[in-house]
Amino acid sequence: MTVLEVDGLCADAGEHRLLHDVDLVLDRGEVLAVLGDSGAGKSTLGLALLGESAPGVALSGTVRPVSGDGRHGDDRRSRPTGRVALLPQHPGAVLDPVRRVGGVLRELAALVHDDRAARAEAVGAACEAARFDPALLRRFPHQLSGGQQQRAALAQTLVTGPAVLVLDEPTTSLDPATSAELVDRLAALRDAGTALVLLTHDEELARALGGRALRLDRGRVVARGTVAELLGCAAPRHVPASPVPGRARLEVRGLTVADRAGRLILRGIDLDATAGEMVAVVGPSGAGKTTLGRGIAGLVDVRGTVRVDGAALPARIGRRSRAQRRAVQYVHQDPRATFIARSPVLDQVARPATMLRDLPPATARDEAGELLARLGVAPDVAARRPATLSGGQLQRAAVARALVARPAVLVCDEVTAALDAAHRDHLLAAIAALRHDHGTTVLLISHDLPLIQRVADRTVLVADGCLRAEGPVRRASS
Repeated sequence: MTVLEVDGLCADAGEHRLLHDVDLVLDRGEVLAVLGDSGAGKSTLGLALLGESAPGVALSGTVRPVSGDGRHGDDRRSRPTGRVALLPQHPGAVLDPVRRVGGVLRELAALVHDDRAARAEAVGAACEAARFDPALLRRFPHQLSGGQQQRAALAQTLVTGPAVLVLDEPTTSLDPATSAELVDRLAALRDAGTALVLLTHDEELARALGGRALRLDRGRVVARGTVAELLGCAAPRHVPASPVPGRARLEVRGLTVADRAGRLILRGIDLDATAGEMVAVVGPSGAGKTTLGRGIAGLVDVRGTVRVDGAALPARIGRRSRAQRRAVQYVHQDPRATFIARSPVLDQVARPATMLRDLPPATARDEAGELLARLGVAPDVAARRPATLSGGQLQRAAVARALVARPAVLVCDEVTAALDAAHRDHLLAAIAALRHDHGTTVLLISHDLPLIQRVADRTVLVADGCLRAEGPVRRASS
């Protein structure tokens, strides 16, 4: 039974066409993997399947959800409640920062269930399907880890019982064990009749769920077939940069963080890293990895000390001098939340060079533009506002913004999760150049263990808020 039909779908941002005449038919319980490089149009297509678009993007063509009795719903301008749901690439886009997770879930359940018991059952079923712990329902989104936010957002999309579930990079920020659980739950949803549209760079996820695939290139469908037919190439290998020898550039002693209720998130973390070294921070979702990175950057209240090149930094970034703010740069795993909506991306990337390095504005823009181009963000794209860029393009821009500051310590929180292999190579090469040329120490927070094995010098394991183990990376044989 067909649940969604798409005919001649186009998306335009001014004179720039983002999608070109996309046609597809999706049946009940079918999986469609949408593949392509960052900026190919995957996220634009995902939004369009809900009849929605980013600010400044106009849609044309038709998207028709089909009801259970075979009748067509309205076109893209009015979607039927619950028929199509989207799990975006970054959960912050759908989680209300000022409302508890449980209250939002119950409100959404009320859209399709009049009975209170039925609403409670729907919330429970959505939490179970998303593997979201019901004990966390009273928390606000900022009290959840990145992985917990991802699962909360998934529960939010499932609570209305959609016929079609669109997932934009659903394994971003999830550790391997949680990703495997997600595959099992998505397979169960597929087997129960929910159609899945995967917008993804995660080839293992696409292979695990199977089904059909299409590949986008600059908004055009350039290939169709099965997942097995379209995913035949092995991922490229990466060569890690060698660390610059010397004394510890970053010294962390007794770093402790508690939430507002007094619950300890991190407990007495000690960590050293030398100039030019890349240290991978690994561990399960919710272990405290992101909190560790944010604590070093001065973005959360901490106890303990953080030293860079022997000088102690104030705990909060607002109390740090300009030189101290430049010394530690943090790249958030949700880049969209860190860009100002009304300002061109190029201007925002160039700003640290003027504010922290005293470069003239024109020189800073030239340096930022050159770096963005090396990372695969073309000048015409960099000149646009953030809402018109893909998640992968914004992620590269966020890294470029940190790199132009030329920090002593760079904290990267899941910066490669939204990138295809080619753009991931460009980004890692730019980071490697900073390590070699300026001795920048890099903390790489990641769940991508194969990538860590290729690029990191050392790993530290964070679990239950403590530093449990550390050691050199064991290289895979060629």
